[in-house]
Amino acid sequence: MSYCLNSEQHLDPGPVYVRENGQLHMVSLARGGVRSGLKRPSPFRLFPKGFSVELCMNREDDTAQKEKTDHFIFTYTREGNLRYSAKSLFSLVLGFISDNVDHIDSLIGFPEQIAEKLFSAAEARQKFTQPGAGLRALQKFTEAYGNLVLCSLCLRNRYLVISEKLEEIKSFRELTRLDLSCCKLGDEHELLEHLTSEALSSITQLHLKDNCLSDAGVRKMTAPVRVMKRGLENLTLLDLSCNPDITDAGIGYLFSFRKLNRLDISGTGLKDIKTVKHRLQTHIGLIHSKVPLKEFDHGNCKTEGWADQIVLQWDRLIVEALKPSSIPEPQMTPQYFYPNRALMGASRMCALADTHMNSSGKLQFYKEKALDCHGPLLKHEASSNPESKKNKKRTFEESEQAQNNSSQVSKQKYVCLAVEDWDLLNSY
Repeated sequence: MSYCLNSEQHLDPGPVYVRENGQLHMVSLARGGVRSGLKRPSPFRLFPKGFSVELCMNREDDTAQKEKTDHFIFTYTREGNLRYSAKSLFSLVLGFISDNVDHIDSLIGFPEQIAEKLFSAAEARQKFTQPGAGLRALQKFTEAYGNLVLCSLCLRNRYLVISEKLEEIKSFRELTRLDLSCCKLGDEHELLEHLTSEALSSITQLHLKDNCLSDAGVRKMTAPVRVMKRGLENLTLLDLSCNPDITDAGIGYLFSFRKLNRLDISGTGLKDIKTVKHRLQTHIGLIHSKVPLKEFDHGNCKTEGWADQIVLQWDRLIVEALKPSSIPEPQMTPQYFYPNRALMGASRMCALADTHMNSSGKLQFYKEKALDCHGPLLKHEASSNPESKKNKKRTFEESEQAQNNSSQVSKQKYVCLAVEDWDLLNSY
């Protein structure tokens, strides 16, 4: 597009400005009698005759111009003068690698301090949100640095993020805490099967509240531990509350978690609660808590690691994609693709705070640490009374023998596998 400014033949220089100490001052010049006799000055011509303006809409030119100025840092002085300084070579190389982070072959053996800066630079450019390239880049970091990329992941009530970014979520390794509450996964979800893989064997806290799980899902989740002694063998906290399809039979599969010391099965389909309490205390030493445990308030599990902001970027992009457009559409069209705003708001709700359930209705269990709590008292009493020391030694040895006998009996029980377990074992 071109544009030409027209004016008369004679030029009027107009006012002249001079910058001094960051301020503009107008300087009045004598016209020398050239146009002083004119009462009405002619309009000022900004550009010479024949000047044209062209609007460049090509984005490639913009990127080329950006690359020219990206190597400099522009700052203003106190006086208002514009100054520029060249960036360091490290910053230039870091920016170039972050722009092409998906083409990196491997980061194994690369220093962690430099890798964290490279990860932050790629995150600022939103490289991990790009389909395909973001997954490849994220896999390079997780393979080399494991739990430094992410040690704790909270996907509570983010089922849309799970469905859209499932492969990216599966790329995280060596997680210690994982919160999947209110995601409606079901027994056959791919992520539930991924929980039993070797990459997530480091998980110690797992929240699966309100996920439409049944006894089949619990059996599938515990099969590697029961049969092959691998999978979630390091699990210490498990939340299975608000899954009404889990019955008394499904609780029996949890006995394979020998390190479990916190369990929440509130809101499940248990019928004989008294028998379940007795079985949990007999097999893995879990005692029913009369007060709600703070470990299940869903406030301790947060997303922590280098990639904590990436999860927020995923969630933000998905929410923005679901926002209704400003262009009016027929009323029946959105019903075929997305629910209305009321249904979307209801789906984002999660029953994390069970106000209708009092403390007596909660089925939360914990494991006591008797020896750790009373260790100093036993030492003090043993030094004062030698007879009590002998008696305590006898009782301690008897308790150890009873535990050994019970563990042998329990091992004999778990050696016998059902046909369903063998079928599940063959599927791996």
